[in-house]
Amino acid sequence: MSEKEMCIKLLDSVPEYKIGYVLAYIQGITADEAEDDAYCAGLYQSYLNDADPHKHDTITLEALAADLGVQLP
Repeated sequence: MSEKEMCIKLLDSVPEYKIGYVLAYIQGITADEAEDDAYCAGLYQSYLNDADPHKHDTITLEALAADLGVQLP
């Protein structure tokens, strides 16, 4: 029996109230990676085209923690 056939057979034993979880997982792992890559490329191009002169500014982790009121170990 193939792995695909085993998955289909196992679906018969999944309670109806859990089928939504299975469906969401299967939809997630079958999502179009090319579409995701195109979205990420668009975000990157948007960042590159951003005219904000401060987009490359950085601060240290310690400064960020102090700004947020977080105590570092």
